[in-house]
Amino acid sequence: MRILIGILALALSMTAVGQEKKGPGGPPKNLKVLPADANVIQIMRGFNTSLGVMCTYCHVQGDFPSDDNPKKDIGRAMLRMVGDINGRFPDGKQHVGCWTCHRGKAAPEINPPTPEAPKP
Repeated sequence: MRILIGILALALSMTAVGQEKKGPGGPPKNLKVLPADANVIQIMRGFNTSLGVMCTYCHVQGDFPSDDNPKKDIGRAMLRMVGDINGRFPDGKQHVGCWTCHRGKAAPEINPPTPEAPKP
């Protein structure tokens, strides 16, 4: 239940009230993690920014509902992970998101930056 609440909090935090919730092909299809009423376009734009990738990084060009690209399942697993992490905070707020680790890059930043050598 906490995972679902975390995922919903993530989706709602990325959803702008009153914006269109469907893409050019009609309502979203094949949603397995995001709620059916999520603003999918806005959420996907957040993924584009957070990961620094285009839509076809996870989706099949011309067939976005398709599960043929394995990166889509990785993205779903990441959404579940973020939801689980955020669900562990008692205040119900979103504390982590894609940007927390990815910082605009497809591969997450797992090591701290190398410290610069002191200038003489």
